Amino acid sequence: MNKRNFLKSLIAVSVLVTTGSISISSQAAETTKLGFLVKQPEEPWFQTEWAFADKAAKDLGDVQIIKMAIPDGEKTLNAIDNLAASGAKGFVICTPDPKLGPAIMAKARSYDLKVITVDDQFLNAAGEPMSNVPIIMMAATEIGERQGFELYKEMQKRGWNVNETAVLAITADELDTARRRTDGAISALIKAGFPEKQIYKSPTKSNDIPGALDAANAMLVQHPEVKNWLIVGMNDNTVLGGIRATEGQGFKAENVVGIGINGTDAVSELSKPKMTGFIGSLLPSPDVHGYRSTEMLYKWVKEGVEPPKYTPIGDPVLLTRENFKLELEKKGL
Repeated sequence: MNKRNFLKSLIAVSVLVTTGSISISSQAAETTKLGFLVKQPEEPWFQTEWAFADKAAKDLGDVQIIKMAIPDGEKTLNAIDNLAASGAKGFVICTPDPKLGPAIMAKARSYDLKVITVDDQFLNAAGEPMSNVPIIMMAATEIGERQGFELYKEMQKRGWNVNETAVLAITADELDTARRRTDGAISALIKAGFPEKQIYKSPTKSNDIPGALDAANAMLVQHPEVKNWLIVGMNDNTVLGGIRATEGQGFKAENVVGIGINGTDAVSELSKPKMTGFIGSLLPSPDVHGYRSTEMLYKWVKEGVEPPKYTPIGDPVLLTRENFKLELEKKGL
């Protein structure tokens, strides 16, 4: 090869390498970074949301999901700072406290980050839902209605005398999602024919087993005449608190029916060899929440397609002792 041809070849190779480098850099620059912030990353529910956010990112092809834990307000606001610094264009968030909504949105707007909430709706300074922020969540009223319907069906199956039966509704009306679930269950029971005067509400200080246990005990002692109890609550743990209270006051499993909501917190109870009053749980779709919210955020960032302000996810699966292992496996739980 003569000197002239060698130089031509060298220039050609140089152009190809440079062009390739530009192409690679361009592809890297096109990767869209999106945050996915959850309050309790150790929970199976949120692990599944993260897993399906990753699946959506893989299907979309040019998305990187930045997963972060936000157990409190300070970590939430710091996480938004970190997302902006990393070049993220927006984030999906399940807030540790709905009342952080205004602070989260102010911080996000300062960085021009798009926000979609998942599972829990933001509240404004007056404690009202921030309906101007897109949210994807289980259809709270509908899932509550299903809870009430299943409780009534089980009561009929057991042949209980309705005059000897009452409903213990463990409530948390200050939380909009909780209120809509319990109100939905109560309305479904009344619609089915259950006497409204035999439905007793007892507010809980916390939506966990100890809080619900205290709330249930306070109501149970007021009604010693009741033989059979149907237990309503906004999640698995509030219903389980009610179950523990009935057990502590001497009620047998055949005289108590509780159906939870969430599924993931019901596994140990449904795994018990001996039947308890907790007969099942309504499992929503964390897989759908994780995938859909990521997909909607991506389209908003890349294509300017703003998501609906409210995207309800319904049709929960009733987990029982017979089917819970199979159904949880289907969801990746």
